[in-house]
Amino acid sequence: MGLSFSKVLLPLPAIIFLAAAPLLSADVPPEKVDAFLAENCFECHDDEVSKGELNLLDLKFDLTDPHLFEKWERVFSRAESGEMPPKKKPRPDSGQLKAFLAELEKPLLAADEKRIAKEGRVNVRRLTRREYEMTLHDLLKIDIPLIDHLPEDSSHHGFETVAGVQQLSHHLLGRYLETAELALDEAVQRATTGWKKPYTKTINAKMLGRGAKSGGNYRGPEDREGRAIAWPISLQFYGRMPATSVPEDGWYRITIKDVQAVNADVVWGTLRSGPCSSSAPILYPIGLVEATKEKRDLTFEAWIRKRDMLEMKPGDITIKKPKSPSKGGNVIYRGTDFVKDGVTGIAMGSIEMTRIYPNGSAKEVRAALIGNISKKQLEESTPEEMKKIISNAIQNFAGRAFRRPVSRDVTQPYIDLALEVLKEQGAKPVDALTTGYRAILCSPRFLTFYEKPGRLDQYALANRLSYMLWNSMPDQGLRQLADKGKLSGNVIHQQFSRMLDDPKSDRFFESFSDQWLKLKEIDFTSPDTRRFRTFDPVVQESMVAETRSFLSQIIRGNAPVTTLIHSDFAMLNERLVRFYAMKELDLKPGNGIQKVSLKTNPRGGLVTQGSILKVTADGSSTSPIVRGVYIAERFLGMEIPPPPPGIPAVEPDIRGAVSIRDQLDKHRNNESCAACHQKIDPAGFALESFDPVGLWRSKYGWRKNSAKVDPSGQTPEGDPFKDIFSWKKVYLKQPDLLAEAFAKQVLTYATGSPPSFSDRDAIEKIVKSCREKKYGMRSLMHGIVASDPFRTK
Repeated sequence: MGLSFSKVLLPLPAIIFLAAAPLLSADVPPEKVDAFLAENCFECHDDEVSKGELNLLDLKFDLTDPHLFEKWERVFSRAESGEMPPKKKPRPDSGQLKAFLAELEKPLLAADEKRIAKEGRVNVRRLTRREYEMTLHDLLKIDIPLIDHLPEDSSHHGFETVAGVQQLSHHLLGRYLETAELALDEAVQRATTGWKKPYTKTINAKMLGRGAKSGGNYRGPEDREGRAIAWPISLQFYGRMPATSVPEDGWYRITIKDVQAVNADVVWGTLRSGPCSSSAPILYPIGLVEATKEKRDLTFEAWIRKRDMLEMKPGDITIKKPKSPSKGGNVIYRGTDFVKDGVTGIAMGSIEMTRIYPNGSAKEVRAALIGNISKKQLEESTPEEMKKIISNAIQNFAGRAFRRPVSRDVTQPYIDLALEVLKEQGAKPVDALTTGYRAILCSPRFLTFYEKPGRLDQYALANRLSYMLWNSMPDQGLRQLADKGKLSGNVIHQQFSRMLDDPKSDRFFESFSDQWLKLKEIDFTSPDTRRFRTFDPVVQESMVAETRSFLSQIIRGNAPVTTLIHSDFAMLNERLVRFYAMKELDLKPGNGIQKVSLKTNPRGGLVTQGSILKVTADGSSTSPIVRGVYIAERFLGMEIPPPPPGIPAVEPDIRGAVSIRDQLDKHRNNESCAACHQKIDPAGFALESFDPVGLWRSKYGWRKNSAKVDPSGQTPEGDPFKDIFSWKKVYLKQPDLLAEAFAKQVLTYATGSPPSFSDRDAIEKIVKSCREKKYGMRSLMHGIVASDPFRTK
């Protein structure tokens, strides 16, 4: 071929790993800064002491060095916050401190502004694997899962989108190439295959319960009086239904007919797919089944692998179960009457399964792949005509894939690559096109965000808005506005509102909460069911739905930013109401997650939701340090440095004989730890009233001599609190702090870089705008979109 892939791909490492040129340099700090340090700081931070491994006496004032800049910025921040000098040491008067900060701020600001002017706030950022999948889905109108074909993204400041830790090695490029081939193969297959009747199958109760009275290792539902009933039997793969096996990989709409609770008002179950075999034990979650006394049809949509089947069974660990069978699974129904015995189950009449294509029809896939080129043109055009057709098709495809207009100089290498394939004997036009497309999908212009230092142009701004809210490329409406140069002023706010209200913004709530709140780690630990007897997979999945629904509710509904800390409502389902022991709530079963009013209850707000409390515990114990760091960094905007080297971790006593507070008291006596623990411990102590699965507790452990929980403390600002309620009251009075902290999290996620030193004024403007609009969360998001950090590279 005339042009190799390596020639197309080689520019990327040069773009990403371009070294920064020096901007500003000095060997010593300004005289007034040096004098202040000598009087107030050198005693603890010189060449002999160096507490916290910080030697200010010999610290060069070279702000062109990112590491040195970071250290001087930290000096500024800790002095400004009053954290340093320590409260036990003599402190400078306010005038002296103000003069020091003003003197140090000038060079820091100048150095940061020069760096941004030359390089931008953000290094070249590439698509995360989630964004890559979503973009290919929207570009090609396909729907096959792609994310698992790419390695996990590294994270920094909690986010996978941060450019500073992203890499793009040749190995990773190879994985992108393989994934692009899978996507293109699917698109070509969909576009070129003639229409065929969609697969549809109805499985009645007899077929679902087939084999219940026969021999063999039967583990399906019971066929009983025209209904298939799944019981809470603990055998592995119990609830599997071989009759639901599917003929090919794909998305299926699953409708379970006449679902009804047996021997209970409501029964929760899990619906999963998989081989349901010991040789292939992995099962893939589809959704939760909420069965009530009234018969209902429940519909789910899921990707199911070829020959996999459905497994459905009750998943509520608290319901009445039958005695475990003493023999093999083929006899579990012989000589039993679970209905008469009062065993709780889920009945269903039938299951309908239909093959669907949720992201686009074959016609839409064809249009995304080759535009309006007809079959006749592909088969009957002359060689010269075919060259023109392929050239135009690649030009159009590249403009969509690169998310901006591209010149012929940019697309010519991809066109040449396609035309070389066309010369090969037996090659078809589709082969030539897909070769060019494959190279485009591995190009830096597709894999990364093409942005120049300074204000973002119309296309880069459209990309930033779209990838923040939809994790994918701009749609036609947003792209057309960018083409016309109209993305400014009120128009961008109108587009933000349109996109936030679109169901596709559910991608934002999932992706942002996965990273900001670490919900992607919800299943990293498995709580001991002997200690936490009411926790089960239904509860865990409901917790995640609770948090995402709550976040969506407060942002879309423009609730005050203080609802992050406390609210007079919650988003719950019937299973969570029982798990949290909220008997006072009148919640109607059968409606899934729903908004319910709260009075005096610690569950209001985000910080005391079960998902937050579980991801900040290890499954067997809690740590005020882990939870305290989590709350301080994610909700209160505090920066918590790593612990000093050589400081041992605090291991909680899971027996409960010694409280974690007693252990931490000894830990905090270390002067190197005290300053940070003043910020970490308060929120951690306040949350000690919740155990590792998020349930309320008053003592540690389960023994009579277990230590009592003491959730009291004092905030870093000196405000005392006695429990989680009074801790919340302290921060409900600080909406500015909460708005600033949340804005920083969203900016980091959306731009690919944490706010820099010179972004401080812009963040103050965001908070001021939010304050003027009564601290609404939606208004806060509008302020973020209007800010300079959001609109500049």
